[in-house]
Amino acid sequence: MLELTHPKRSSGHAQYGADRRPGLSRALVTGGSGFIGQYLVSALLARGHFVRVLDPSPPADPWAEVDHVAGSILDPAVVLRALAGIDCVYHLAGIPHLWTARRGDFDLVNRQGTEMMLSAAVAQRITRFVHCSSEATLFGPRNGRDMIDETVSLDMRDMAGPYSRSKLGAEQAALAAADQGLNVVVVNPTIPVGPGDRNHTPPTAMLLHFMAGGSFFLNCTMNLVDVRDVATGMILAAERGRVGERYILGGENIPLAQLLNAVTRGARRSVSVPGPVALAAAGLSEWIATNVTHRMPVATVEGVRLALRSGALDSGKAQRELGYLPHAIAEALSETTAWLCGVRGAPSLLPQPVS
Repeated sequence: MLELTHPKRSSGHAQYGADRRPGLSRALVTGGSGFIGQYLVSALLARGHFVRVLDPSPPADPWAEVDHVAGSILDPAVVLRALAGIDCVYHLAGIPHLWTARRGDFDLVNRQGTEMMLSAAVAQRITRFVHCSSEATLFGPRNGRDMIDETVSLDMRDMAGPYSRSKLGAEQAALAAADQGLNVVVVNPTIPVGPGDRNHTPPTAMLLHFMAGGSFFLNCTMNLVDVRDVATGMILAAERGRVGERYILGGENIPLAQLLNAVTRGARRSVSVPGPVALAAAGLSEWIATNVTHRMPVATVEGVRLALRSGALDSGKAQRELGYLPHAIAEALSETTAWLCGVRGAPSLLPQPVS
């Protein structure tokens, strides 16, 4: 049974071996002002790296040490300026949501933007390129597996929707670049959880929805991971990952029904709905968002499809090859719910020294 607790966080997220690869001390983080990005920047600073962020928005935390380049990965001049003097690129920039008013934006930003970053990295002789993909590229229409790992091989026809297709296209471009000689490694984070998600990406939006009283859900298996573990896993991938390989950065596999019971502390009864009902409701929600409100829908068709295709995910490869050690998820969930409720004492994102 998953129980949320509020223990004091130790420095455990910094206690990985300092197996730093030479020549990776100057890092560019695209999307460094986003949810995962802000934790990655913090972790890199804690390890003594020079960090530059390429993002339209400035970092939310006032890191004096961070060099912020304001702009888009779709602007070649800005990208080249951001890459100047950089050894390692962590490419996180993209659209993290499952709905946009213009569906073509998924492909433009997530796939084409990644291709532009890869081409620029080749031109600038970047030493290492870590591409942040998604668990969505691992879920096909019929997986039939007890545990999903990196051996899954899917194509565009298998994807759940435009977001998933754009992320698979970006992942394929990264792996193709590795085949052509660029030092690329790919990571596939599962569902990151933690405080500070100011953009309310889908996992945080889901938690907020149920905390606000949402009672209907589509039961599925979710793999939740502490966002700090994702950040550390990306650094480990840069330091230890094999070129052209994918690494799932996950945490715990949890049934959604169990998660909701923990988040709401059993205070109300949640109702599981069948897949066809969920798909119909999501379709209506998207139609209203697209044609009436022009705001993020409560549910998306692609999100429902991903839930129907989801399964337990295995991070064993990252644990064996990278030394990746994810923490129990209960603490991150507690901190997230406290942050969403506006409770004081949410953990600072400022870097702590490596012990």
